[in-house]
Amino acid sequence: MEPVEVAFTSDGLRLAGQLWLPDAPAPHPALVLTGPFTGVKEQVVGRYAEALATHGLAALAFDHRRWGNSEGLPRQDEWSGGKLADLRDAVTMLTTRAEIDAARIGGVGICLGGGYAVRAAAADPRIRAVATVAGCFNDPRAFRDGMGADGYRSVLTSFAEQLTADAELGEVAVLPAVSDEGEAAMPGDEPFAYYGSSRGAAVGWTNQVTRRSIRELLTFDAAAAAELLPPTPLLVIHGRRDDYCDPGAAEAFARRHGDAEVRWLDAKQHIDLYDIDRFVDDAVKQLAGWFAAHLPEAAEPVT
Repeated sequence: MEPVEVAFTSDGLRLAGQLWLPDAPAPHPALVLTGPFTGVKEQVVGRYAEALATHGLAALAFDHRRWGNSEGLPRQDEWSGGKLADLRDAVTMLTTRAEIDAARIGGVGICLGGGYAVRAAAADPRIRAVATVAGCFNDPRAFRDGMGADGYRSVLTSFAEQLTADAELGEVAVLPAVSDEGEAAMPGDEPFAYYGSSRGAAVGWTNQVTRRSIRELLTFDAAAAAELLPPTPLLVIHGRRDDYCDPGAAEAFARRHGDAEVRWLDAKQHIDLYDIDRFVDDAVKQLAGWFAAHLPEAAEPVT
Protein backbone atom coordinates (compact mmCIF):
# COMPACT_ATOMS: atom_id res chain seq x y z
CA MET A 1 0.00 0.00 0.00
CA GLU A 2 1.31 3.44 -0.96
CA PRO A 3 -0.20 6.78 0.02
CA VAL A 4 -1.49 9.42 -2.35
CA GLU A 5 0.67 12.54 -2.07
CA VAL A 6 -1.63 15.50 -1.48
CA ALA A 7 -1.20 19.21 -0.90
CA PHE A 8 -3.61 21.86 0.31
CA THR A 9 -3.38 25.45 1.44
CA SER A 10 -4.01 27.01 4.80
CA ASP A 11 -3.73 30.79 5.16
CA GLY A 12 -1.88 30.83 1.84
CA LEU A 13 0.70 28.25 2.91
CA ARG A 14 1.17 24.98 1.05
CA LEU A 15 0.87 22.01 3.39
CA ALA A 16 2.16 18.56 2.41
CA GLY A 17 0.25 15.41 3.25
CA GLN A 18 -0.16 11.74 2.52
CA LEU A 19 -3.63 10.26 2.09
CA TRP A 20 -3.82 6.54 2.79
CA LEU A 21 -6.77 4.91 1.03
CA PRO A 22 -8.39 1.53 1.75
CA ASP A 23 -8.42 -1.19 -0.87
CA ALA A 24 -12.19 -0.99 -1.21
CA PRO A 25 -14.77 0.88 -3.30
CA ALA A 26 -15.00 4.62 -2.66
CA PRO A 27 -16.23 6.87 -1.17
CA HIS A 28 -14.55 6.09 2.14
CA PRO A 29 -15.01 7.34 5.68
CA ALA A 30 -11.95 9.40 6.49
CA LEU A 31 -9.83 10.47 9.43
CA VAL A 32 -7.55 13.49 9.74
CA LEU A 33 -4.61 12.86 12.08
CA THR A 34 -2.48 15.24 14.11
CA GLY A 35 0.38 14.11 16.27
CA PRO A 36 3.15 14.72 18.79
CA PHE A 37 5.04 17.93 19.47
CA THR A 38 7.78 18.29 16.81
CA GLY A 39 6.39 15.26 14.93
CA VAL A 40 6.16 14.97 11.15
CA LYS A 41 3.98 12.84 8.89
CA GLU A 42 6.63 10.17 8.35
CA GLN A 43 6.63 9.33 12.05
CA VAL A 44 3.74 8.49 14.40
CA VAL A 45 0.79 9.85 12.40
CA GLY A 46 2.00 8.17 9.23
CA ARG A 47 2.23 4.81 10.94
CA TYR A 48 -1.29 5.12 12.33
CA ALA A 49 -2.70 6.41 9.03
CA GLU A 50 -1.31 3.46 7.07
CA ALA A 51 -2.62 0.97 9.62
CA LEU A 52 -6.07 2.56 9.77
CA ALA A 53 -6.38 2.34 5.99
CA THR A 54 -6.03 -1.45 6.23
CA HIS A 55 -9.18 -1.35 8.39
CA GLY A 56 -11.26 0.45 5.78
CA LEU A 57 -10.66 4.06 6.83
CA ALA A 58 -9.04 6.66 4.60
CA ALA A 59 -6.51 8.52 6.74
CA LEU A 60 -4.67 11.79 6.19
CA ALA A 61 -1.25 12.36 7.75
CA PHE A 62 0.17 15.80 7.02
CA ASP A 63 2.84 18.23 8.16
CA HIS A 64 1.54 21.26 9.98
CA ARG A 65 2.76 24.66 8.89
CA ARG A 66 6.39 25.35 9.85
CA TRP A 67 7.14 21.61 10.19
CA GLY A 68 8.40 18.90 7.87
CA ASN A 69 7.70 19.46 4.17
CA SER A 70 5.06 22.13 4.68
CA GLU A 71 5.64 25.83 4.20
CA GLY A 72 5.80 28.48 6.90
CA LEU A 73 8.34 30.41 8.93
CA PRO A 74 9.99 30.22 11.35
CA ARG A 75 10.82 26.55 11.03
CA GLN A 76 10.16 24.01 13.82
CA ASP A 77 7.88 26.50 15.53
CA GLU A 78 4.79 25.54 17.52
CA TRP A 79 1.80 27.80 16.98
CA SER A 80 -1.54 26.57 18.26
CA GLY A 81 -3.61 29.01 16.22
CA GLY A 82 -1.90 27.92 13.04
CA LYS A 83 -2.29 24.23 13.81
CA LEU A 84 -6.02 24.61 14.41
CA ALA A 85 -6.36 26.46 11.10
CA ASP A 86 -4.42 23.66 9.40
CA LEU A 87 -6.84 21.06 10.77
CA ARG A 88 -9.83 23.10 9.62
CA ASP A 89 -8.43 23.29 6.10
CA ALA A 90 -7.38 19.64 6.10
CA VAL A 91 -11.01 18.73 6.75
CA THR A 92 -12.11 21.07 3.96
CA MET A 93 -9.69 19.40 1.56
CA LEU A 94 -11.05 15.96 2.45
CA THR A 95 -14.63 17.10 1.82
CA THR A 96 -13.71 18.05 -1.75
CA ARG A 97 -12.17 14.70 -2.76
CA ALA A 98 -14.22 12.16 -4.68
CA GLU A 99 -12.68 9.26 -2.72
CA ILE A 100 -14.05 10.62 0.57
CA ASP A 101 -17.55 10.55 2.05
CA ALA A 102 -17.79 14.13 3.33
CA ALA A 103 -20.48 13.13 5.85
CA ARG A 104 -18.19 10.55 7.49
CA ILE A 105 -15.08 12.42 8.65
CA GLY A 106 -13.45 11.92 12.03
CA GLY A 107 -10.35 13.13 13.82
CA VAL A 108 -7.51 11.40 15.66
CA GLY A 109 -5.00 13.16 17.88
CA ILE A 110 -1.90 11.46 19.27
CA CYS A 111 0.11 12.93 22.18
CA LEU A 112 -0.04 16.75 21.88
CA GLY A 113 -2.29 16.22 18.87
CA GLY A 114 -4.95 14.93 21.23
CA GLY A 115 -5.62 18.42 22.48
CA TYR A 116 -5.60 19.87 18.98
CA ALA A 117 -7.96 17.21 17.65
CA VAL A 118 -10.59 17.85 20.31
CA ARG A 119 -10.28 21.62 19.97
CA ALA A 120 -10.74 21.27 16.21
CA ALA A 121 -13.74 18.95 16.58
CA ALA A 122 -15.37 21.23 19.16
CA ALA A 123 -15.38 24.04 16.60
CA ASP A 124 -16.12 22.05 13.46
CA PRO A 125 -19.25 19.86 13.20
CA ARG A 126 -17.90 18.34 9.98
CA ILE A 127 -15.73 16.23 12.31
CA ARG A 128 -18.39 13.71 13.33
CA ALA A 129 -16.32 11.81 15.93
CA VAL A 130 -12.91 12.29 17.53
CA ALA A 131 -10.45 10.03 19.32
CA THR A 132 -7.19 10.53 21.17
CA VAL A 133 -4.25 8.19 21.74
CA ALA A 134 -1.88 8.96 24.63
CA GLY A 135 -3.34 12.44 24.46
CA CYS A 136 -2.05 15.58 26.15
CA PHE A 137 -4.84 17.92 27.23
CA ASN A 138 -2.95 21.10 28.03
CA ASP A 139 -4.57 23.27 30.67
CA PRO A 140 -3.03 26.69 31.46
CA ARG A 141 -4.95 26.76 34.74
CA ALA A 142 -3.24 23.57 35.85
CA PHE A 143 0.16 24.96 34.84
CA ARG A 144 -0.54 28.14 36.80
CA ASP A 145 -1.70 26.21 39.84
CA GLY A 146 1.36 23.97 39.72
CA MET A 147 3.82 26.86 39.39
CA GLY A 148 1.89 29.35 41.48
CA ALA A 149 0.40 32.47 39.96
CA ASP A 150 3.62 34.47 40.32
CA GLY A 151 5.77 31.64 38.99
CA TYR A 152 3.56 31.11 35.95
CA ARG A 153 3.53 34.83 35.20
CA SER A 154 7.30 34.96 35.58
CA VAL A 155 7.74 32.18 33.02
CA LEU A 156 5.43 33.96 30.58
CA THR A 157 7.41 37.16 31.14
CA SER A 158 10.65 35.38 30.23
CA PHE A 159 9.13 34.14 26.99
CA ALA A 160 7.74 37.60 26.21
CA GLU A 161 11.27 38.92 26.62
CA GLN A 162 12.49 36.18 24.27
CA LEU A 163 10.08 37.43 21.60
CA THR A 164 11.55 40.93 21.93
CA ALA A 165 15.08 39.53 21.74
CA ASP A 166 14.20 37.54 18.62
CA ALA A 167 12.84 40.68 16.98
CA GLU A 168 15.92 42.73 17.88
CA LEU A 169 18.32 40.07 16.57
CA GLY A 170 16.29 39.37 13.46
CA GLU A 171 16.32 35.62 14.08
CA VAL A 172 14.37 33.19 16.23
CA ALA A 173 16.23 31.47 19.07
CA VAL A 174 16.18 27.66 19.00
CA LEU A 175 17.14 24.71 21.17
CA PRO A 176 17.34 20.94 20.59
CA ALA A 177 14.06 19.08 20.58
CA VAL A 178 15.71 16.20 22.47
CA SER A 179 19.15 15.60 23.91
CA ASP A 180 20.91 12.83 25.78
CA GLU A 181 22.49 15.52 27.93
CA GLY A 182 21.91 19.22 28.43
CA GLU A 183 18.99 21.46 27.58
CA ALA A 184 16.16 20.30 25.34
CA ALA A 185 12.54 21.16 24.66
CA MET A 186 11.64 17.56 25.54
CA PRO A 187 14.16 16.62 28.24
CA GLY A 188 14.69 13.13 29.58
CA ASP A 189 15.63 9.66 28.43
CA GLU A 190 12.22 8.68 27.07
CA PRO A 191 11.85 11.36 24.36
CA PHE A 192 15.45 10.78 23.33
CA ALA A 193 14.81 7.03 23.11
CA TYR A 194 12.37 7.73 20.29
CA TYR A 195 13.47 10.93 18.55
CA GLY A 196 17.18 10.52 19.19
CA SER A 197 17.37 6.99 17.77
CA SER A 198 16.48 5.05 14.64
CA ARG A 199 12.95 4.61 16.05
CA GLY A 200 12.02 8.16 15.18
CA ALA A 201 14.37 8.75 12.26
CA ALA A 202 12.55 10.51 9.42
CA VAL A 203 13.65 12.62 6.49
CA GLY A 204 11.34 15.49 7.43
CA TRP A 205 12.26 15.66 11.12
CA THR A 206 14.87 18.07 12.53
CA ASN A 207 16.18 17.97 16.10
CA GLN A 208 15.40 21.61 16.69
CA VAL A 209 12.54 23.71 18.00
CA THR A 210 12.11 27.41 18.65
CA ARG A 211 12.35 28.52 22.26
CA ARG A 212 9.11 30.41 21.94
CA SER A 213 7.33 27.11 21.20
CA ILE A 214 7.39 26.34 24.93
CA ARG A 215 5.19 29.38 25.51
CA GLU A 216 2.62 27.86 23.17
CA LEU A 217 2.59 24.64 25.20
CA LEU A 218 2.04 26.58 28.42
CA THR A 219 -0.77 28.75 27.08
CA PHE A 220 -2.65 26.38 24.73
CA ASP A 221 -5.98 25.46 26.32
CA ALA A 222 -7.18 22.01 25.25
CA ALA A 223 -8.98 21.24 28.50
CA ALA A 224 -11.79 23.72 27.87
CA ALA A 225 -12.77 21.86 24.71
CA ALA A 226 -14.13 18.93 26.72
CA GLU A 227 -17.30 20.81 27.64
CA LEU A 228 -17.68 22.35 24.17
CA LEU A 229 -17.29 19.08 22.26
CA PRO A 230 -20.64 17.31 22.97
CA PRO A 231 -22.63 15.96 21.24
CA THR A 232 -19.61 14.90 19.16
CA PRO A 233 -18.57 11.47 20.50
CA LEU A 234 -15.12 11.09 22.06
CA LEU A 235 -12.88 8.06 22.56
CA VAL A 236 -9.84 8.33 24.84
CA ILE A 237 -7.20 5.59 24.49
CA HIS A 238 -4.37 5.89 26.99
CA GLY A 239 -1.58 3.88 28.57
CA ARG A 240 -2.11 2.98 32.21
CA ARG A 241 1.33 4.43 32.93
CA ASP A 242 2.47 7.57 31.14
CA ASP A 243 5.06 9.93 32.61
CA TYR A 244 4.56 12.57 29.92
CA CYS A 245 0.81 12.79 29.31
CA ASP A 246 -0.84 12.11 32.65
CA PRO A 247 -3.45 9.32 32.58
CA GLY A 248 -5.31 11.10 35.36
CA ALA A 249 -5.63 14.22 33.22
CA ALA A 250 -6.93 12.10 30.33
CA GLU A 251 -9.55 10.51 32.54
CA ALA A 252 -10.56 13.89 33.97
CA PHE A 253 -10.88 15.28 30.44
CA ALA A 254 -13.18 12.41 29.50
CA ARG A 255 -15.35 13.06 32.57
CA ARG A 256 -15.70 16.72 31.63
CA HIS A 257 -16.99 15.66 28.21
CA GLY A 258 -19.74 13.76 29.99
CA ASP A 259 -20.20 10.88 27.58
CA ALA A 260 -16.69 9.90 26.52
CA GLU A 261 -15.42 6.35 26.38
CA VAL A 262 -12.04 5.59 27.98
CA ARG A 263 -10.02 2.52 27.06
CA TRP A 264 -6.78 1.63 28.83
CA LEU A 265 -3.75 -0.12 27.37
CA ASP A 266 -1.09 -1.77 29.50
CA ALA A 267 1.70 0.44 28.14
CA LYS A 268 4.54 1.31 30.47
CA GLN A 269 5.86 4.35 28.57
CA HIS A 270 4.27 7.17 26.62
CA ILE A 271 6.29 6.29 23.51
CA ASP A 272 5.07 2.67 23.59
CA LEU A 273 2.03 3.98 21.74
CA TYR A 274 4.22 5.59 19.08
CA ASP A 275 5.79 2.50 17.52
CA ILE A 276 5.65 -0.67 19.62
CA ASP A 277 3.70 -3.10 17.44
CA ARG A 278 1.47 -4.70 20.04
CA PHE A 279 0.35 -1.39 21.48
CA VAL A 280 -0.08 0.39 18.14
CA ASP A 281 -1.94 -2.60 16.69
CA ASP A 282 -4.27 -2.71 19.69
CA ALA A 283 -4.91 1.04 19.52
CA VAL A 284 -5.58 0.89 15.77
CA LYS A 285 -8.04 -1.99 16.10
CA GLN A 286 -9.91 -0.14 18.82
CA LEU A 287 -9.96 3.07 16.77
CA ALA A 288 -11.21 1.25 13.69
CA GLY A 289 -14.00 -0.51 15.52
CA TRP A 290 -15.10 2.63 17.33
CA PHE A 291 -15.13 4.79 14.20
CA ALA A 292 -17.06 2.11 12.32
CA ALA A 293 -19.80 2.56 14.93
CA HIS A 294 -19.60 6.36 15.05
CA LEU A 295 -19.16 7.13 11.34
CA PRO A 296 -22.01 4.95 10.05
CA GLU A 297 -22.94 4.81 6.38
CA ALA A 298 -26.33 6.30 7.15
CA ALA A 299 -24.90 9.49 8.65
CA GLU A 300 -27.13 12.50 7.98
CA PRO A 301 -25.63 15.34 5.94
CA VAL A 302 -24.00 18.19 7.85
CA THR A 303 -26.34 21.19 7.95
